[in-house]
Amino acid sequence: MADQATPASYDAGDIQVLEGLEAVRKRPGMYIGSTGPAGLHHLVYEVVDNAVDEAMAGYCTRIDVTLLADGGCEVIDNGRGIPVGKHPQYEELTAAEVVLTVLHAGGKFGGDGYKVSGGLHGVGVSVVNALSSRVEVEIDRDGKRYAMSYNDGGMPDQKLSEVGVAPDGRTGTTVRFWPDPTVFKEGVEFRVATLLERFQMMAFLNRSLEIVVVDHREGKDPEPVSFKYDGGIVDFVRYVNETKEALFSSVGYFEATDDEADGDVEIAFQWNTGYNADGIHSFANGINTIEGGMHEQGFRTALTRVANNYAREKALLKEKEENLAGEDIREGLTAIISVRLRDPQFEGQTKSKLGNVSIRSLVEKATNDHLRNWLEENPSEAKRIVQKGVAAARARIAARTARDATRRKSALDGAGLPGKLADCASKDPRESELYIVEGDSAGGSGKDARDPRTMAILPIRGKILNVERARVDKMLKNSEVAALIQAIGAGLGEEFEIEKARYHKIVILCDADVDGSHIRTLLLTFFFRQMRELVEQGYVYIAQPPLYSTEVSKQKVYLKDDAARSRFLADNPGHKADFGRLKGLGEMDAEELWETTMNPVTRTLLQVNVEQAAVADEVFSKLMGDDVERRKHFIQTNAADVRFLDI
Repeated sequence: MADQATPASYDAGDIQVLEGLEAVRKRPGMYIGSTGPAGLHHLVYEVVDNAVDEAMAGYCTRIDVTLLADGGCEVIDNGRGIPVGKHPQYEELTAAEVVLTVLHAGGKFGGDGYKVSGGLHGVGVSVVNALSSRVEVEIDRDGKRYAMSYNDGGMPDQKLSEVGVAPDGRTGTTVRFWPDPTVFKEGVEFRVATLLERFQMMAFLNRSLEIVVVDHREGKDPEPVSFKYDGGIVDFVRYVNETKEALFSSVGYFEATDDEADGDVEIAFQWNTGYNADGIHSFANGINTIEGGMHEQGFRTALTRVANNYAREKALLKEKEENLAGEDIREGLTAIISVRLRDPQFEGQTKSKLGNVSIRSLVEKATNDHLRNWLEENPSEAKRIVQKGVAAARARIAARTARDATRRKSALDGAGLPGKLADCASKDPRESELYIVEGDSAGGSGKDARDPRTMAILPIRGKILNVERARVDKMLKNSEVAALIQAIGAGLGEEFEIEKARYHKIVILCDADVDGSHIRTLLLTFFFRQMRELVEQGYVYIAQPPLYSTEVSKQKVYLKDDAARSRFLADNPGHKADFGRLKGLGEMDAEELWETTMNPVTRTLLQVNVEQAAVADEVFSKLMGDDVERRKHFIQTNAADVRFLDI
């Protein structure tokens, strides 16, 4: 907003209460999604989001996040500090205590506290309090320092009181919390890589906001990691395209404000030489709207119109040629759309789709005006964009011809299934599982090991096509890719319909070695680029076959990887170090494969999810692109930290 940095009231009266704190501890999943790793990290996001709201309001320039040595987390901002006066509705409590103890209490529901904010539901810090064994809060405001603390899920330990003078006259809020291990039974250890991905994105979206992360836990790197981008989303586009070959060096940027829509928009964009047409990443008040919404719709509509009009006027499209389709123009496009609005309407509790119709008009009008001017001012870049779109249109027509030919052979319409697929008996996708197994011999073991009622086996030979560097027409000619499309039965790309998916669990089962990892990455790239909804809906899983086996007291013991082997040796010091390394899935008999990898009672499956699509885009490009050195560095850096795979 143009006036967001002007002085505004932010006092006790701006904290509005919608309802009292309910038993969050009884149903934590309702508020943070789960009590697993995702929910654990959500606690950090809730606290940091409050500080980011202060930054969006123009009052916070730095946020420090510290993972404490004893397992806690500390978040410090230099915003205005939570109001400390008595709350007009809860007169026995200060406003700060209301924020910490009353659900749906915050400065984001009215008044002048915030014009825009991400933490709209106001459940943030109160839910963190409810799900922590201890919470400590310090507030620097009006030259004074105030403090309060809570134990055991929100029980008051120290009421808010003045404890001294704010050092150097600073303002801001400090929140320290220790997640409750009785709630988070899978563990309370934060994964720093997950946090860094989220904070880097926040820094991109809030120009010049500095977010500093320090990890003081034992055995971790204590070196601070700082994110600050004076270019904002322009730097974001450069980062996403860093591993790709840019079509031109410049990054386009424009912004617009509309008082009627009560919002503003900024958009940055650049094309690369790749074939991906899903490079638009949208955000509303800093929230990643992975399902898009009105802001994306407005941009897509205007982009297609402006590009076609420009191509016609400059005779870059011949008179008899059809207009370029939206997907043709978007091929190779990386665009960041960031809107901020006072009253965002998100569809669903997950805030994944923006529903404000007024913002569509704002984005569409801004794109019509500013993109047209940018094309006129950059004729060389504009010509390359149109030429790439024309090439994409020709490939699309060729792909349609190939697709039609494939359909005539019953490949994509679901009427026929690949001959090597051992399908399951069940026709209910909700209970049906497709195991994509590396190699024919392992496929044979899988067929013998499976539960034939619910488990289907599809063996694939060798490494499938790298779809990061191939257009659809080439993809459809690849026998392994065609078999995957046939088996899943829901099409691909723009035509993918998740409702037609024949399985709701698609399990990648590869060897636990380097070749297996490569095949697994190729398959994940294929699903992410061509069947993204499978990943977004949580249908894709990775099986965990063991790499080693040994015997203890004549009982066979399986060890997942080198780390598990090291732990086993440490726990069994008298055991011989020469463990048996399994040669691969094909060497396991059916009984071994069932017991170690496929039995629903004992197996471990990693669910693949896309929480930060823009980061995932960059990661996949890094892994599957042309820059071998960058890919090698990424794998070496991250290989040891993949317990939870957040693509």
